Amino acid sequence: MNITISNQKFTDQDVDCHVVFLEKNYAMSPLLKEIQDKYFPALDQLLADALFEGDSGQKQLFTIAHEKKLKYVLFVGLGKKDTKDQIEIEHLRRVVGKVVRIAENKKWSSIALALPQAKLFGLSDEQLAQQMTVALQMAGYQFNQFYSDEKRKNKDLSVVLVEHEQDFKALKHGIHKGNIIADAVNSARHWVDLPPGHLTPPELAKKAQEIAKKYDLKITQFDEEQVKKMGMGGLAGVSAGSDRDCQLVIMEYNCGKKDAPTLGFVGKGITFDSGGLSLKPPVHMETMKEDMSGAAAVIGAMKAIAQLKPDVNIVALTPLSENLPSGKATKPGDILTFYNGKTAEVKNTDAEGRLVLADALSYAVKHYNLDALIDLATLTGACAYALGPFFTGLMSQHDDFADAVIKAAESSGDRVWRLPLHDDYKPAIKSPVADISNIGSKRYMAGAVTAGHFLKNFVGDVPWVHLDIAGTAFNVPDIPYYRAEGATGAGVRLLVDLASGWKK
Repeated sequence: MNITISNQKFTDQDVDCHVVFLEKNYAMSPLLKEIQDKYFPALDQLLADALFEGDSGQKQLFTIAHEKKLKYVLFVGLGKKDTKDQIEIEHLRRVVGKVVRIAENKKWSSIALALPQAKLFGLSDEQLAQQMTVALQMAGYQFNQFYSDEKRKNKDLSVVLVEHEQDFKALKHGIHKGNIIADAVNSARHWVDLPPGHLTPPELAKKAQEIAKKYDLKITQFDEEQVKKMGMGGLAGVSAGSDRDCQLVIMEYNCGKKDAPTLGFVGKGITFDSGGLSLKPPVHMETMKEDMSGAAAVIGAMKAIAQLKPDVNIVALTPLSENLPSGKATKPGDILTFYNGKTAEVKNTDAEGRLVLADALSYAVKHYNLDALIDLATLTGACAYALGPFFTGLMSQHDDFADAVIKAAESSGDRVWRLPLHDDYKPAIKSPVADISNIGSKRYMAGAVTAGHFLKNFVGDVPWVHLDIAGTAFNVPDIPYYRAEGATGAGVRLLVDLASGWKK
């Protein structure tokens, strides 16, 4: 999608459709007067007759013949201001997504959006342009690589953002940043959407290598033989049933500033999860290509961070594996030894994500001086059932870091909800034959939280947040800038926002 900015008159834009955003109980403005004077002499009456009041997501499309051409003008509601006399930015993201969907359905090739005032959302001009650009580009994403019918592919859309007494330079910079972030999100979505036969652990590692080379990131890659020699029993154990080697990929961004803080990102990268010998039912296996969404988010975030260059160092680790059944596969009852020397009884081979994360987290805290550490994983169905598809589960016993992640989630749009990682749940993962068990006792229920307690054994004293994206990474309904039956890129925006705003 090509997004440009213009300070020319809104109604003079040569596009298929002009789009206007209006809040609830809007008043006649210079922009509406301009539209009224050129196209609709009785615009206020037309909108009233259509019962358009500016409710969030409400839309009204008018068609007019002007200078022997059909012109479309689309009015979209932003909703009511809150007690701070502002509108939540998520409302704008979603209506922008709706506009893109309408453009696709109408086969428009170009639209002009009248930029609302940034202060309406409590943002700067740069932030407004960035948020709109990200939403536009995310809404425009389509996984169409395997369509043989060209008619199923959406037309390219050109978008003009028309400013009115706003900072042109700041808006332009916001578009630039937004394009970088959206490209990272959509890259992650594409990797997740790829069939599992096309994106194996070595192939995903190759994607990371390409990004590192292009954007000058340091990268280290360990293959299965090296993983075993290092004593990473979790990663090797999950990979044992597959004919493809597991990989541990480490990407590093250095801001070049002395005494800069260092953040650690870890992403679960199971490129296909059959459940191993604890085989999933077929219906639960259909979308298990998405079990590497955490790794995709981390690699995607590094792609953006390398270009945005925040004043913080980042170390990103992605343990990559397939969880498949075979005669070589890890069995229920096996005991694995991890990189930090701890042992776990494997009671269920479908609780494999925590096993590969354990080695990556252990390696991160041993080899890097981290100010904080965050992991992302499609870890538990329990979290998806607890929170549904709209909030990622956040677990931590470090309140300051958790607050920083929550702040980044709210500003980026990757929303989170904190779950209680309380020590009352800790006994759930005790094992009579090893240090811990890879699934919690049914007496304690709370499968997302007990999985968090498992991971807590591998982070030492480093401030740590665990994000369970099982519900938010794939097939999220009712959010127009996503697509049903597809990846969302959950976590990319959050990680980029966290890195960009990090203060030691």
